[in-house]
Amino acid sequence: MKRLLTALAATSLFAFAGSAMAQEYNTVPAGDAQYKQCLVRVNKLYEGGDEKSPIAGQNKAQAYCTCLWNETPDDFKGNLSKFADSDKGKKLDRVCTKYSKWE
Repeated sequence: MKRLLTALAATSLFAFAGSAMAQEYNTVPAGDAQYKQCLVRVNKLYEGGDEKSPIAGQNKAQAYCTCLWNETPDDFKGNLSKFADSDKGKKLDRVCTKYSKWE
């Protein structure tokens, strides 16, 4: 019985970890100005943005900017990628870099 419970606990743990890694964000509304501004800036400043990301249908720049768009507060009005490059945005940059696998 103890082995069965241990096996069930391990299976649950792996299922939870897998779901966290497969997280996908809300779709950015078509024509969103902040998202478009983010794409332009990151593709201008950094290499590899057009490479495939782990997110189906998105390249690395799209996945990164989608993450930034979703992780900033709804009332955020600034430039997403400039914020991510700031001291205040470093944590968010790490989260979105990992999400998009743009390292």
